[in-house]
Amino acid sequence: MLTGLAHTAICVPDIEAAVAWYRDVLGLTVLSPPYLMEGDAITRDMGELVPSRPVAIRAAILGTSAGDHVLEVVEYPNEPARDTDPHPVTQPGITHVGLVCDDLDATRADLEAGGAVFLTSGAASIARLRTTWFRDPWGVTFILMEKTDPARPYWHQH
Repeated sequence: MLTGLAHTAICVPDIEAAVAWYRDVLGLTVLSPPYLMEGDAITRDMGELVPSRPVAIRAAILGTSAGDHVLEVVEYPNEPARDTDPHPVTQPGITHVGLVCDDLDATRADLEAGGAVFLTSGAASIARLRTTWFRDPWGVTFILMEKTDPARPYWHQH
């Protein structure tokens, strides 16, 4: 039986640059700095998913607290980097990562100054949330949400 959600992983071509951006621009805390996993254990874990040998992955964990709801930023140093278009939000699969903030306008201004590319011209109000959408430098789509009632979960604002 499942007991919770752990992480969302974002694959990037340069983990050091990504960790710096998520820390400095998004304001996330580096909970576990980049570290390399390679050898038999990671090959047993991911060998059927990753074509190159030896299997190697660099990973870092970022979040707002030390709980299980975190972003895992990963780089596969032995895999060739591929340029791909950002994943459209209308296509099946993971479409975006949701972030909660306490001041949407101020946070948006900070993110724009830090290089985030906004996909919407302003903020919308829906389901008692204020929202705006942006992409990070690697094409990952995020929704930024400000809650009307900070004491309630974002999904239970109505």
